[in-house]
Amino acid sequence: TSANTLITSNSDDAIIGIRLTNITTSAITVDVWVDVAGADTTASIVYLADDLSIPPKSSVELIQGGAKMVIQSTDLLRAQASAATSCAAYVSFVDAIS
Repeated sequence: TSANTLITSNSDDAIIGIRLTNITTSAITVDVWVDVAGADTTASIVYLADDLSIPPKSSVELIQGGAKMVIQSTDLLRAQASAATSCAAYVSFVDAIS
């Protein structure tokens, strides 16, 4: 129920996949966002998912079909679920793209 950092970018990194899995028997909601430069201010937050509902024992793919998202050095990819230990997050990324 508290925000967790999934990736701290140390260069220009390309996120190529994000899968969120509800590992419980109840529906949950999940927020996923990039905190630009790790500033932790309202102006620095870019949401990828806001209050996304995930049914029990289901998965959602946030980036798919060849899409990519570039995050820069010191950007944070963060996530928060509505219930403790309810969501597994899997992130695929390419480190240090040019």
